[in-house]
Amino acid sequence: MEIRSAEFVTSLANYSEVPPVTLPQLAVVGRSNVGKSSLINVLCNRKKLCKTSSTPGKTRLINLFLINEEFHLVDLPGYGFAKVNKAEKKSWGERMEVYFSNSTLLKHVLLLMDIRHEPTADDVVMMNYLRQTGVPFTVVATKADQVKRGSRGKMLAPICRSMVVQPWEIVPFSSQTGEGREALLTKIETALFPSLSAGEDCGTIKTN
Repeated sequence: MEIRSAEFVTSLANYSEVPPVTLPQLAVVGRSNVGKSSLINVLCNRKKLCKTSSTPGKTRLINLFLINEEFHLVDLPGYGFAKVNKAEKKSWGERMEVYFSNSTLLKHVLLLMDIRHEPTADDVVMMNYLRQTGVPFTVVATKADQVKRGSRGKMLAPICRSMVVQPWEIVPFSSQTGEGREALLTKIETALFPSLSAGEDCGTIKTN
């Protein structure tokens, strides 16, 4: 899969499936400062498509991006930011719960973890929620460039245990080197367009 067209569509405080929310969706979720915005920019090959910040908790709304005029990439608010007051944390959580409860267009979730740290209780809650609701997801280990390759097995072990996945199911990703980009694009194509990835003659993904 190649992404050649990516544009911001809208931000939603309250999720609702009314136009322009009409296409299959890929959601990106993870705790604050895990690198969601950087991953989106690298995937879409656009440096400023999604605003990045060194300050956690900047994504407070549900942001939709149109990719290849074929599907929506959904950037969900980061969870677990300690410096946000309880009322705002509750508001973020409610937005995400409404989204997951009401989206009939969601096909796959990229669940981001920082490879340098063990999963948090919030990460486990999110994983359990996705499993209970039957939403397919892929664990992405961000900031992979900050760990030596020889140490990755040790760093991935606690992620595997907490997320109940095998090492080969995790995609190490680096927004600095681009590592993992092609692997994620392949997963996205398989998740959103299985007939195309299986080689059936169902047309082509529009890229212009």
